[in-house]
Amino acid sequence: MPHFEQMQHRFNEAPYLAIAERIRLLKQLKRQLISLENELVAAISKDFGYRTTFDTVMGDLLPSVKAITHTIKHLPKWVKDSPRHAGLSLAPSKVSVSYQPKGVIGVISPWNYPIQLALVPVITALAAGNRVLLKVSEFTPHTNQILKRLFIEGLDEHCLLIEGDAQLSQEFSNLPFAHLFFTGSTNVGRHIMAAASKNLTPVTLELGGKSPVIITSDADITKAAKTILFAKMANAGQICVAPDYVLVPKKLQHQLVHRLCTLYKNYYPQGVEGKNLTSVLSHQHFKRLSGLLEGAKSNGAQVIKPLDENMADEQKHRMGLHIVTHVNDGMAVMQEEIFGPILPIIEYENLSDALSFINSRPHPLALYVMGFDTQLIQAIELQTQSGTFAVNDALLQVTADDAPFGGLGESGMGNYHGKEGFITFSHARNKLQTGKFNPRLNLLVSQSSFLTKLLKWMYLRA
Repeated sequence: MPHFEQMQHRFNEAPYLAIAERIRLLKQLKRQLISLENELVAAISKDFGYRTTFDTVMGDLLPSVKAITHTIKHLPKWVKDSPRHAGLSLAPSKVSVSYQPKGVIGVISPWNYPIQLALVPVITALAAGNRVLLKVSEFTPHTNQILKRLFIEGLDEHCLLIEGDAQLSQEFSNLPFAHLFFTGSTNVGRHIMAAASKNLTPVTLELGGKSPVIITSDADITKAAKTILFAKMANAGQICVAPDYVLVPKKLQHQLVHRLCTLYKNYYPQGVEGKNLTSVLSHQHFKRLSGLLEGAKSNGAQVIKPLDENMADEQKHRMGLHIVTHVNDGMAVMQEEIFGPILPIIEYENLSDALSFINSRPHPLALYVMGFDTQLIQAIELQTQSGTFAVNDALLQVTADDAPFGGLGESGMGNYHGKEGFITFSHARNKLQTGKFNPRLNLLVSQSSFLTKLLKWMYLRA
């Protein structure tokens, strides 16, 4: 691929970009991103069929701009050598770790947040001094045309945007990148990792899975329902950390369903006709979600619609909240990541049953707890594993600039955001520095019996 060769040549010409130049590029990117706000909002809405301005500003523009600002502020500290303890055996030398750019980074971004999930890894990779090839989703062609306009006036020498279908993604992942970053489904992630392994390319995989919500017996059901409704309806549920199903005490299930329906009626009174509801991306995605509902119903589940009408529009591929109860493991809705406004609710008798249910499945990208008993919350945290963890909140943990974000097991591999992202896209190089005074040298060369005894004394007391 000529684009890769071009970027590799540019990196070889300047393998360590000055920190001031990295910051200048990030400031330029920030200015251009802000200047294109209205065009990006319109383009994404066109790609989706309809997307609320709120979803684009909240989920795409704000996190991207915040990431740039945070990176610019902290980059001078991140790039400094990290002093380490040399120990007696290396005295009087100094040991430190320096952070070097890796080279040409490949980024494959998805369609659901086509600005944030493309730009945040690019921002971090550029901050670490790398060159970047960005492969964007073919499902957001209008957004891609606006994104291309970000990388001008010298930025195109550091990052190139590439469009193409799944076949191009396969060719892309076969390139000998210094690091490959992918956001998308677990199944595709497996193929990406297999392709990267042929070149021994390290990968960061940001995947997804079925992120659960645990409601404890002391939870405020109204607040929990509001949190779940926000997290499930934002971007029409097309979010990798959206709540995928809810585990609720049996005695609170009816109350939770009632509150969700009441709140939905209050906030989405016009259903799919409302301007506060983002569309499902395409007819294909709408049919998949409809199939999940039909499959669940045919296997005994109950599908609850908060409104009597305006809950789905196949022609405009719009869908409102559908609550599903009486589910079982044999239903596709409990096997696949939903990625849409469908919410299975499962009742439990004892909290241990809920934890066993979660722990018997692949590790989720997010785990949410609704409740206020601190000891109980800590017990849930210690007895489960997930990429992220949030209490009485949802989605927003992803926007914490100064904390890593990443999955575990089938929900992902590696971290990015903030300092951890900088480290991901950097090579941590061990550095040993010795000055003119080096009495150790003569001892090492002589291999004397005294030195041997000294070494034994040192390791016996290590």
